[in-house]
Amino acid sequence: MFLTGKRALVTGSTSGIGLAVARALAAEGAEVVLNGFGDADAIAALCAELGARHVPADLTTAEGAEALMAEAGPVDILVNNAGMQHVAPIEDFPVDKWNLVIALNLSSAFHTARLAVPHMKASGWGRIINTASAHSTTASPYKAAYVAAKHGLAGLTKVLALELAESGITANCISPGYVWTPLVENQIPDTMAARGMTREQVIKDVILERQPSKRFSQPEEVAALALFLCGDMAQNITGANYEIDGGWTAQ
Repeated sequence: MFLTGKRALVTGSTSGIGLAVARALAAEGAEVVLNGFGDADAIAALCAELGARHVPADLTTAEGAEALMAEAGPVDILVNNAGMQHVAPIEDFPVDKWNLVIALNLSSAFHTARLAVPHMKASGWGRIINTASAHSTTASPYKAAYVAAKHGLAGLTKVLALELAESGITANCISPGYVWTPLVENQIPDTMAARGMTREQVIKDVILERQPSKRFSQPEEVAALALFLCGDMAQNITGANYEIDGGWTAQ
């Protein structure tokens, strides 16, 4: 187990991609800190399963991110995965939703990274993995805040990679297309309302329309790449943005 002795913090890890990543890291011996919200009993069961701790911090504020990092303790692996989505035409896009999406999807990664880096530098080893999106390099209608945040996250990752290049720390993005997670499932009703479509039309003609493979990725596929990026064979991979999108951004 090549991650024995390493502490990994995965934000947004009580379900979906984050949970799959947490499971993969724990299986290789990492001490995992979970973060996210959900049913208390279900989260307790996950902690028992993974031998993990859970810190339910609100990452939409700097104070929440600081509290998370303080309680988590020094981390060797930081996976910024927490995210949210809101779908609306630009003229109707609620300002409070814009602020929340930017805060959670982008600013929280800045705050966790700035607080994680000193320990990583001191130990001469670290891995920062940011869950971006196909929307970190392309765009879709009605997703102004999400697209802006994910483009920003890709840029932040490049800056971290350059600043930390000689410190034994790598920083990379994983940019999934559509993965079958609660985040994707929960945006279907908003898209139905915004476009006047049925659920089946949204899945076929909106969600998978731009994904040439015509299949959803699975969270475990993303987790496998994250695990690879934590290994020694990836020590010279930094500043990269890996797409797992069924060919979406190849078009």
